[in-house]
Amino acid sequence: MSNHSNYGASDIARFVDEPAKRPGRTEFARDRARIIHSSALRRLAAKTQVAEPWANDFPRTRLSHSLECAQVGRELGAALGADPDLVESACLAHDLGHPPFGHNGEAALAEIAAPCGGFEGNAQSFRILTRLEPKTLDSSGASVGLNLTRATLDSAIKYPWSASANPVKFGVYEDDKEIFNWVTEIERAPIEAQIMDWSDDVAYSVHDFEDSLHSGQITIANLERDLDKFYGIAKSDYLHDVTAEEIESAFARLRNLSCWPREFDGSHHALARLKDLTSQLIGRFAQGAERATREKFGTGRLLRYEAELVVPREERIEVSLLKSFAAHYIFRAERSQERYREERAKIFTLADGLMASKGALLERPLALDWEKAESDNQRLRIVVDAIASLTDPAVSLLLTRM
Repeated sequence: MSNHSNYGASDIARFVDEPAKRPGRTEFARDRARIIHSSALRRLAAKTQVAEPWANDFPRTRLSHSLECAQVGRELGAALGADPDLVESACLAHDLGHPPFGHNGEAALAEIAAPCGGFEGNAQSFRILTRLEPKTLDSSGASVGLNLTRATLDSAIKYPWSASANPVKFGVYEDDKEIFNWVTEIERAPIEAQIMDWSDDVAYSVHDFEDSLHSGQITIANLERDLDKFYGIAKSDYLHDVTAEEIESAFARLRNLSCWPREFDGSHHALARLKDLTSQLIGRFAQGAERATREKFGTGRLLRYEAELVVPREERIEVSLLKSFAAHYIFRAERSQERYREERAKIFTLADGLMASKGALLERPLALDWEKAESDNQRLRIVVDAIASLTDPAVSLLLTRM
């Protein structure tokens, strides 16, 4: 069992004091249990990661990605001395705010929510954890969400600033800043949040590659041919100072690994080698960060603001290269664009319909919030909350009721 050694009273404090209901669990173990039992986590099972969850029985969903991210983060965190329950909780929580249809849905909601402060998946995750998920009430009867410890909330925040600092990537909406300011005593990410962030990158870069090879959307023989395209995507989207030479060197390192596939024919042998590839790549990226961090900060427990995660540049470039594979062959592929247009149209139609229905089609908690709302912007935020919570198939189902 994990313990609180070297974590202080401030780290395990909750916004609303809530004594444990039974002995034997640490505060961080309580946090992990609350996230696992949340409806927001369950809904990730029917939210798109890369492929539509029902396209076949192989692709990851947001839930399976979150579980895999949590496994990577828990082990890396433990190796560096961080509380494993704390890091696992941050990893499980990091994607709770992602709406239906993946980043495509996020972009549509950002446009819809512009009048009420925008939309960002990470800020929505914080809103779920501290307001929307029903678990704990304050003395006035207002929801404080799951009422997690300060350290767990802090570790789940990828961007410790509001939209006023960066309107594209931010971690909190203006009307959620009370608890956010209570959490972020220092305006930088603790090492546990950095472990979560790197585990997220590692998990989805490797697993998107695995899924895409399995589905045939990526062919090993085409990778070297398209290196210039990967370089452009990696530079524009993931690592702005990367050079073409660094991308070429990264590809050469990956291609020379003993586990790198020469082809993929879907056979049992090929599937086994593909699974070995994912295991070895995850180990390569996690252990590289562990070694580099230990070299800089020593062998003791590395907690909170006492250290920073060090990711070697070579591994960071390799992860960016892997991410660019899926970006080129799937996200930017012409065959994907029609589906993306249809998904965006559904979200815009749903937003208009929910606003016009004046709360009648909202789930009961949000319908009650609608009745108390005092402005159109407040009502729009409620509609955005409603849409963001939906699974992919629930969008179509709700549209049939309009």
